[in-house]
Amino acid sequence: MSQGADCGDKSSGPGTPAALDKAALAYENPEFLNGADGRLIRIVAEYLEPLARFRRENIQDTVVFFGSARFRGREEADHEMELLDNTGSSQPAPEHEQPASVPQIVEGTATDLQRKRAVAAVEMARYYEDARRLSGLLTKWAKGIPSKRHRFVVTSGGGPGIMEAANRGAWEVGGKTIGLNIRLPFEQFPNPYITPSLNFEFHYFFMRKLWFAYLSKALVVFPGGFGTLDEMFEILTLAQTQKLAKKITVVIYGSEYWKRVFNLDALVDTGAISPKDIELFQYADTPEQAFEMLRHGLTQNYLLAEAAAGKFAEMKKTADGEDLMAGWTVEDFLGPEMAKTSK
Repeated sequence: MSQGADCGDKSSGPGTPAALDKAALAYENPEFLNGADGRLIRIVAEYLEPLARFRRENIQDTVVFFGSARFRGREEADHEMELLDNTGSSQPAPEHEQPASVPQIVEGTATDLQRKRAVAAVEMARYYEDARRLSGLLTKWAKGIPSKRHRFVVTSGGGPGIMEAANRGAWEVGGKTIGLNIRLPFEQFPNPYITPSLNFEFHYFFMRKLWFAYLSKALVVFPGGFGTLDEMFEILTLAQTQKLAKKITVVIYGSEYWKRVFNLDALVDTGAISPKDIELFQYADTPEQAFEMLRHGLTQNYLLAEAAAGKFAEMKKTADGEDLMAGWTVEDFLGPEMAKTSK
């Protein structure tokens, strides 16, 4: 029997394997996409999907609010604050870490930590309300800027505390507002004041950081902890090293709080930073003061430049009406509106 005939017998005999199902397409294979080999695709997705959504929602640029997520305010009626178990968590911290109640203080059962946190809770409640008001002032002003796209949209980390206050203030005056949340090991949820179509959740911290910086034209830093310090100093370092291809207005809110946390003058005195680096930010202590700083910086750095570019485009028209910049936009002339880092 020939080899060909032998092969034919095998293919039609009792040992023939069962028909195979179609293989999964690579981009529909969850084992691959969620495994180590799919990491690059996941990273790229956390760049492209937000980019597509920002374009679809006509978001031109943002103002980012940072601040503590570990406190949340109840309604003004009961004047109480509750400390959260961890940054962004929806669960309260253990009882011994909560701010002392009035009865505990009166009865003398409060610990020293609880008494200190009771005082801090009142202070944090004020910062919550200040962030809420500042966000409302900024959003109301930005809504009045003539533009086809949404300007200086209030953006937060999407969680509770100061982040919620920022989103809430923008929501209350009818503005769009962005939440860039992060998936964490413990239970956490986005706050309800984020515009639903602008509610994001990231797996990678560094991609979330990119989107904080990518569109932002200003940064407001309210009292906070490790996360707030991390984001603040990262933006200041980019500005200090001239890696941002834009001018960014940085407002540090609550000078009393922050000057207790760090002493930047000591860095100047020791030569660790230049005296001019202190000019990279401004302190503010009221919503109105912070708003004026933001309005001045955004107007000087962007709105006036855009208006001047528009007039320049008109001047480029020749006497016979030919437009030498036909097909160009103000954004093309100025460069991408989205912030980018220098090469």
